[in-house]
Amino acid sequence: MRELGIGVIGYGLMGKAHTYAYKVMGFHYDPPPARFKLVIVCTSKEETAKRAAEHSGFRFYTADYMDVIERDDVDVVHCCVPNYLHREVVLAALRAGKHVYCEKPLATSLSEAAEMVEEARKSGVIHRIGFQNRFSPAIMRAKMLIDEGFLGEPLSFRAGYLHPGYVDPNRPMSWRLDLRKSGGGALFDLGSHVIDLIGYLLGEYRSIFAALHTFIKRRPIAPGSSEYAEVRVDDLALLQARMKSGAMGTIEASRVATGSNDDLYLEIHGTEGAIRWSLMEPNWLYVYDARDPSEPLGGMRGFKRVETVGRYPGSRFPSPKSPIGWLRHHVECIRDFIDSIVKGELRPPTFEDGYRVQEVLEAATISSQRGQWVSLPL
Repeated sequence: MRELGIGVIGYGLMGKAHTYAYKVMGFHYDPPPARFKLVIVCTSKEETAKRAAEHSGFRFYTADYMDVIERDDVDVVHCCVPNYLHREVVLAALRAGKHVYCEKPLATSLSEAAEMVEEARKSGVIHRIGFQNRFSPAIMRAKMLIDEGFLGEPLSFRAGYLHPGYVDPNRPMSWRLDLRKSGGGALFDLGSHVIDLIGYLLGEYRSIFAALHTFIKRRPIAPGSSEYAEVRVDDLALLQARMKSGAMGTIEASRVATGSNDDLYLEIHGTEGAIRWSLMEPNWLYVYDARDPSEPLGGMRGFKRVETVGRYPGSRFPSPKSPIGWLRHHVECIRDFIDSIVKGELRPPTFEDGYRVQEVLEAATISSQRGQWVSLPL
């Protein structure tokens, strides 16, 4: 079995999630697609890097990301740093011949994303962007049904990703609230996931009309500080989208949705059926088949709850009927990435998928500024 050396750059929430995937993959898949060495972890400070290594069992640690990229025993690099650092880290890793898994969004601008895609093509390595929600069994089943024609002709959709974390006006500034470092607010942070899922299920976008709004325009520069900074990223993004297929729908991304938690949802309607799914209820795909008889008294019409639960093909633990959670999607996305490396197969979601999402992010930004529809591709 092939052995791969893993280097993780950035050890916040996503760096931990990616590391977790390697540590549990052998339980879910026996055998896993490869053996792993957690070689080195990088954070911005030596002391936090040391704690990260001790926490997860990396052999080495560093505060310089080039130490990760230049190691001969590192085969795979995970880019889990703030958005504005993606370009430099990813380009360096690609030029060093490393396989690269980059968190979303791919970049802070379309021009950066284009440069990263071109370098990935030239490098010939396996690359992936972290759209892990594609790897929910319910979404996998929805994709099968749509491709088989279950919906008939797709007509309309509504989708969104809602968080409540920025409702508090005293929440201080961070890189996610800094336009230069993040590229955008709720649109980039949450909207990228929704945009990807709709594109994955329904195909390419044709045009976008968007409104982006910032409710809290000033925030403390640090916890408890009396000094404030201007917020130039959106708290709420509302998009109308036209697809090349002719379907139309709405996409919402909010970081001020009081009462929500991690509420990613979608609903798609077609001439012959409909589907619904929610990340807060990830074990079920709801399907409606208009071909079912409607009489007598409703016949057999209605949304049915399909038990997708943990039915990943080939997974051996804990059980196909066991419920899944947020981290399981990350495990599966990374497992498939590793399997693609072992087999030398470039599989989606690749950097090209990240670029297509970046196009929609940029189109939405332009549309909000100009107050008009923006056609794709840009």
